[in-house]
Amino acid sequence: MPRVTRSSRLFLLLLALAVPIAVAVGCGSGSSDDGNDTAPAQPQPTAKAEDFPPATGRTLPDLIANLPRGPQLAPSVSLLEKGSNRVGFALFDSAGKQLSGAGVSLYVGATDGSSARGPFLARAESLKVSPQFESKQTATDPNSARGVYVADVPFKKDGKYAMLAIAQLDGRLVSTQPIGVQVGGKKVVPPGVGQKAPVIHTLTPADVAGDVAKIDTRIPAAPSLLKDDFADVVGKKPVVITFATPQLCQSRVCGPVVDVVDEVQAKVGDKVSFIHQEVYQDNEINKGLRPQLQTYKLQTEPWTFVIDKDGVISTRFEGAFSPGELERAVAKVTGGA
Repeated sequence: MPRVTRSSRLFLLLLALAVPIAVAVGCGSGSSDDGNDTAPAQPQPTAKAEDFPPATGRTLPDLIANLPRGPQLAPSVSLLEKGSNRVGFALFDSAGKQLSGAGVSLYVGATDGSSARGPFLARAESLKVSPQFESKQTATDPNSARGVYVADVPFKKDGKYAMLAIAQLDGRLVSTQPIGVQVGGKKVVPPGVGQKAPVIHTLTPADVAGDVAKIDTRIPAAPSLLKDDFADVVGKKPVVITFATPQLCQSRVCGPVVDVVDEVQAKVGDKVSFIHQEVYQDNEINKGLRPQLQTYKLQTEPWTFVIDKDGVISTRFEGAFSPGELERAVAKVTGGA
């Protein structure tokens, strides 16, 4: 049993006071992909591992003991699993402004700060799309997500962990407060990579007499994402289905995510079916989730599933992802064709 030092007691106190992990910032978790030469290359981290303190033989309190307190770490990951995890996150300053362009690494350890591991370098993924694919919600919301940091973090077993970030800001290293994260242990989880995608019906304009506002809160609506009923295409061709609500999103991410899907659809064309599924019954939050989300066991949003022609989930994104990430995921199910 690790010795409980003064620094680890302080660390546990900080962990107890820290904001718990949440989906409000809408960054993402999901499977990683290997890329494809027909899709944009995965961006490289702006920093190097040697720019950050090594965790070997140290505790998390040791790592941040002499570092000034920096921004708030705000992952949106509601689902972490044993093995490798794509952890998306944002950094916010004291005024609540999202920070970008920094070199960042994540560290994880036991809840008392022992058994520290890292640095896990983060790469910056831009959510920017061409103007013709930007929704009114994204264009008019100054707090709408414009990018997401992504780090690949492995966990050897289920349980509770502490996570923190160290960032390069203004030529110095600063640290976030630790947050608590749970790996595994959830009784209800969405379908994962390698599993068959549950078959659901998604409404098309024909089902609502052409009143697309009933099935799409995006302004303007994205017709290319509404034309197919999921049940008619899954298992026959690759499908990308996004569960998101641009107008009613509990984060600032649904608008940008649907914009990304719309832009990638225009690039890929009809060889893949792209579908946007709204979240709330009659687009009213107080009426609860639509049955399609209940079938997929989704309790947060947005979620996006990339499904191959056999109806098997190839990639799963929770929260925000970049056009490049989606293009690389789609290339996996099309063979780059």
